[in-house]
Amino acid sequence: MYYNAPLNWFAVAVKPRQEKLAARVLRDQGLEDYLPLYRARRRWSDRLKEIETPLFAGYVFCRFALQDRAPVLRTPGVRSIVTFGGRPAPVSDSEISALRQAVGSGRAVAPWSEPGQGEPIRIERGPLSGLRGVLVRARDDWRVVVSVELLRRSVAVEVDLADLAPVPDTRRRCS
Repeated sequence: MYYNAPLNWFAVAVKPRQEKLAARVLRDQGLEDYLPLYRARRRWSDRLKEIETPLFAGYVFCRFALQDRAPVLRTPGVRSIVTFGGRPAPVSDSEISALRQAVGSGRAVAPWSEPGQGEPIRIERGPLSGLRGVLVRARDDWRVVVSVELLRRSVAVEVDLADLAPVPDTRRRCS
């Protein structure tokens, strides 16, 4: 183990339906893991059941020094560390914090398939205060979409319009 090496969050690709196992084993090894879950309804032939399922199927987030990745890669269920340009790519602390805040808010949260389409906003009040994202309308509800750029995946969390403020456009305008 390397001392004073920076700890970063990485997205770890896991085998199908092995997210909870991989997260538990990573935690048992003393590593910090994060597996964001949401409640989904699933229909069986005889009943409808609500279950907790991963927001990002096939991925677990883990915080470690890149030099110490060997134990992560040997973890049961783990396939690889997500790379960009052939190198393991860290996930920003702000994206992990936004996910934690959305999932921990007690509001309805779910995967979202259309990232980046909507008005940029900041939540000013309530359990999601400080969160930034994109405002979208889903049926009769308003949601804020938060993305994990490395995975090109997003989640949407239900919000109250009264809690929102627009984010000023910081792009330069040509005259």
